[in-house]
Amino acid sequence: MGVIEATIEKVKQMLVDGELLPGQKLPVERDLADQLGVSRNTLREAVRALTTMRVLQTRQGDGTYVTSLSPGLLLDGLSFVADLHLDAEAQHFLHVRRLLEPEATALAATRMPEPELARLDELLSRAERLAGQSPVDHDGLVDIDQSFHSLISSRCGNAVLAAVIENMSGRTVRARVWRGMTDPGAVQRTLREHRLIYQALRAGDTERARLHAAVHILGVEDALVEATHE
Repeated sequence: MGVIEATIEKVKQMLVDGELLPGQKLPVERDLADQLGVSRNTLREAVRALTTMRVLQTRQGDGTYVTSLSPGLLLDGLSFVADLHLDAEAQHFLHVRRLLEPEATALAATRMPEPELARLDELLSRAERLAGQSPVDHDGLVDIDQSFHSLISSRCGNAVLAAVIENMSGRTVRARVWRGMTDPGAVQRTLREHRLIYQALRAGDTERARLHAAVHILGVEDALVEATHE
C-alpha cells in the first residue's frame, strides 16, 4: 500500500472511530499531518482523493469538512460508471436493478403518503401527454422516468438500497432505452407498466407492486438489448 492510500485509510479510521463526524471541520493541515505522521504534501493528495469520493468537501477560504456521508452522496458515482457501460455490460447494471428494485417498490407500497402518490399520478399524466405528441419528447420522458422511479425507491425505508437503485441506471442508459422505442406501441406499453406500478402502490399491495416492477424492469432490459443490436 502506498503512502497516500495508507493516509486515506488513517482518515477513514478516524471517521469509523468517531474522531471525525459528518459536517465536522478537519484540523488545520499542519496539525493533521503531524497527527497522521505524514508530510503535508501527502495529506493534500489524500484529501484530494477523499474529496473526489465525496467523503470530504473543501470550502474556499474556510477549510475542509467531512460531508454528510449519506449513502446517496457516496454512491452517486455509480451512475457515472453505469453511463460509461453502454454495451452488454449495461445489462449487468439493469440485472442488479431488477434484483433490487422490485423489493424496494414492495417496501414503498406501505410507506408512500398521499402527497407522494399524487405526485406519481401527476408524473404519469405528464408522461402520457408527452407520449401523445409528435415528435415524442424523449428528453422529457427520461426526466419523468427518473423522477418516477427515484420517488418510489426513496420511500423504501432503506437509504442504502435507495441509493444503490438510484445509481444503477444513469441518465445516458435511460435516454438510450427511451430513444430506442421507435414503435409508439412500445412507449405506450412502458407507460402502462408505470401505471400498473402506481396502482399497486396506491392500493398498498406489496406483492403486485413487486411483480409489476419486476416485469417493467425486465422490459427495460429487453429494450436495451434491442437498442444495443441496432
